[in-house]
Amino acid sequence: MAPLTRYLADQVERDLARKMVFVAGPRQVGKTTLARGLPGAEAGYLNWDVTEHRERILRGELPAAKLWVFDEIHKYRRWRGFLKGLYDARARGQRILVTGSARLDLYRHGGDSLQGRYHLLRLHPLSFGEVGASSEADLRQLLKLGGFPEPFFGGSEVEARRWSREYRTRLVREDVADLERVEDLTALEMLAMRLPALVGSPLSINSLREDLAVSHKAAASWIGILERLYAVFRLAPLGGPRIRAVKKASKHYQFDWSLVPDEAARFENLVASHLLKWVHFRQDAAGDDLELRYFRDTDRREVDFVAVDGRRPILLVEAKWADGPVEPALRYLKAKFPSADAWQVSATGRKDYVSPEGIRVAPAGELLRRLV
Repeated sequence: MAPLTRYLADQVERDLARKMVFVAGPRQVGKTTLARGLPGAEAGYLNWDVTEHRERILRGELPAAKLWVFDEIHKYRRWRGFLKGLYDARARGQRILVTGSARLDLYRHGGDSLQGRYHLLRLHPLSFGEVGASSEADLRQLLKLGGFPEPFFGGSEVEARRWSREYRTRLVREDVADLERVEDLTALEMLAMRLPALVGSPLSINSLREDLAVSHKAAASWIGILERLYAVFRLAPLGGPRIRAVKKASKHYQFDWSLVPDEAARFENLVASHLLKWVHFRQDAAGDDLELRYFRDTDRREVDFVAVDGRRPILLVEAKWADGPVEPALRYLKAKFPSADAWQVSATGRKDYVSPEGIRVAPAGELLRRLV
């Protein structure tokens, strides 16, 4: 199989002509492969985790290359000031690419602000459209193996499970230890192991606190850490008195959806990941004011996903494991926002039609292939 050109490659090259580019995303999602595959990148590649490279960075001995690639540089306490100095003093035509397995827009370990000097692009796991999938069998392969390149292209469900287990341990024991101040890494690891079973339900910090026998502040802080390191993401509820929505409880999902034990919840997580990838691409590459949320009101009506442009819902999505009647909550929300596209997608269903309300009921691939 020919190497897959990742969906951000062209955007990275376009943005490098204007500013520094930050490519962030989960560890082992393909950031380094993407960066080193760019023309001229190999000659200017430096990885903070490699001792020789780190020493060159600290001595200021940078490669004589037109493109500098700094991998994991956010682990350097003064990384922002370092990059600001390089950018402001750069020679004409010098390009700078920074990659990291954390929210590079949030890690501000000293130094002057980089505001206005970079474009941030977020790289997500592989998706139905990106790998050229077309069938239910392809979808099941993604469900079983996850969207990270190594286990997906490895093709083995057993090896994918081993990879996920090792990945989660390295995330806590290496990345958290490098970037955060956490005294009880064992409890945080227990939290990371607990979360996949809770995917798709409103996340109760209080329940987690009780399960782990830690303070509410600690549990909430650890969820934030896992978000910053691209282990999980949370969706806030769609608000507004017009629809009597709940206002507080968020739902969470895993970037590695293969960790989710329940098959239906794993499918919901896969759809969430695909939608978030599309939303982030629209935000990062086009500057669109999109957000991904979910809907749940005080009458307990719930729709899995709502993409919002500004304050206006533009896409409503309900994820089901099999064929079934259109969910009443989706009908209700479509009636409230008739201009929004509405889909009820299934993992194993065969039906494909448009309901009288204008809701598309279809196999999941029909929607997922239209995303990034």
